[in-house]
Parts: sequence; structure tokens; C-alpha cells
Amino acid sequence: MITTVLYNPRLKEAWDRFTVHAKNSHFFFQRTYMEYHSNKFKDFSLMFYGKKNKLIALLPANIQGAALYSHQGLTFGGLIVSDDMKATVMLQIFQSLKQFLRDHNIKTLFYKAIPYIYHIKAAEEDRYALFLNNAKLYRVDAIGTIYLQEKIKYSNGRRWSIKRAAQKKLLVEKSHAYHEFWHLLETVLLTQHKVKPVHSLQEMLFLSSHFPENIHLFTAKHNEQLLAAALVYENKYNVHLQYAANSNEGREIGALDFLVDYLIKKVYQHKKYFDFGNSNEENGKVLNEGLMDQKERFDARVTVQEFYELTIL
Repeated sequence: MITTVLYNPRLKEAWDRFTVHAKNSHFFFQRTYMEYHSNKFKDFSLMFYGKKNKLIALLPANIQGAALYSHQGLTFGGLIVSDDMKATVMLQIFQSLKQFLRDHNIKTLFYKAIPYIYHIKAAEEDRYALFLNNAKLYRVDAIGTIYLQEKIKYSNGRRWSIKRAAQKKLLVEKSHAYHEFWHLLETVLLTQHKVKPVHSLQEMLFLSSHFPENIHLFTAKHNEQLLAAALVYENKYNVHLQYAANSNEGREIGALDFLVDYLIKKVYQHKKYFDFGNSNEENGKVLNEGLMDQKERFDARVTVQEFYELTIL
């Protein structure tokens, strides 16, 4: 018998403790991370208890009208599960989940599955349960991913760019110059893409101060001038390039290529995966071929992120 409980702040310690040991754990499932933008989303996260009232799964989620989303404020985040999760138990969780949603007049669940590269152990019981419950796959994103445990083969152009930047003897280092980086990032995004960063500077300062082991800024400078920078999210087996920016001068000499190469081969060579993020537009329907090509020149290949819609009958 599975019991579904709506999260409340009194359960924060139990929630956070569970995420640390889950087999698909990520630091941004911690409540402090999830709640930095609580004013933007109405939280409706769920906790699932099994035999002897043991916590066995979590669902970071927010509600909007008659729809539940596995959290819109997170890049991904389906069910977070314990190390001993079994397929039959997952099916029971889905039955309990659907009944709970019926009881709260929620008609649709929009579910962002966690890409397998973020699984510490195999953890796709949820995908099987989604299939058996007739969930509809409505979106797929293509994530550029480097497998770091084999020899990495850059394109000729990428190798040339890195070699050119190396001749400038750039200083690459871990940094806390968030204000300087954010000015560069906002300038680049606005002039090149007419967009702003998803996070504000204040939000990123808050998150980096609360997750110093997971959020890191690296810069590439020449004569004290910031040419390129990269903000990364580090998890147990992988690292995600959250933000990156090149100045005009940096672009001319390949500073960002040099910095990313430094991260891949010297800082995170012990990890399993380097995640560049997705290269999609229009909810996955359009591949940004130029953006994906930039990642593939670093020897990245596609990992998919799946989005499901489950009608609650």
C-alpha cells in the first residue's frame, strides 16, 4: 500500500535527506534550490511512503490550474527514487499518484523524465510505468553529451581554435567574479539572441553561496581582461555547462573553446559525462543545427530528454 503526501515545510529535512541518497539524485532537488524562485511557481511536490511508513520516492512538482508539472522551475525532475526501487513498486506509486490527483481535481500530469546520464544506478522504472499508464510522449530534447571515459576526438577546427588560444597563454582559473561574468553574459545574450539569462545575478549569487560544492565559475583572462567564462553545475558523475560567454576579443582567439577544453580534460576528466545542454527550439520540434554542430565539434553526441503527458482518468 502506497501513501501519497503533499509536501509541506515541516518535511524539509526528510525530503533533503532522501534526495542525497536517491539513485537519481541531483543537488537541485534540494528544497533550498527548488525554493529560490518559489514566488514564480505554486509548489505541489509529493512524497510517497511504502511499508512501515518508509519514504520511497519524491516528485518535485508545481500546480497550474488543473495540471501538475514535474517542476517547471527545474531542467528535469520526475520521480526521485530510493536505491531499492523495484518496477512493481513504481507501478503502485503511479496508482497512488493518479488517485491523489483525482482527489485534488487535477486532470493532467506533465512529466519531465530525468535523462539517464543523471542516474547513479539504472532508474527508469518511471518510464515503464508511464508506458503502461498510456502516457503520451509529446516532446524530446537533444542534449549534447560527451562521454568522458573514452578518448575524446575534437574536430580539426576545434583543435586549431584551442591551439591558437593556447599561444596567447590565457590564465584559466576558478573564480568568484560573478558580477563581471554576468555583465558579459547579459551583453552576449542580448546582442546575439535578444534574450536574458534564466537566472538573475542575485539568484545565482544565492544559489552559488548555498551550493559551493556544486556550482562553479571558471574564467579565461589575458592581461587581467575577461575573455570568456563558464558556469557549471557539478553532480556526482557529471557536469553541466549551465552558462558560457565569449567576449568579442575572446571569440577572435578561441578563448571559450580553450576554457571548455580545460574543463573537459583537466578539471572534470574523472567524471562520466559532460552535458552541454539541449539544442532545441519550439518545444523540441526544431533542432538548432548550428548550436548542435558546435557541441558535436567537441565530440558530443545526443542524449535525449523526454517529456510525457499523462491524462488522469
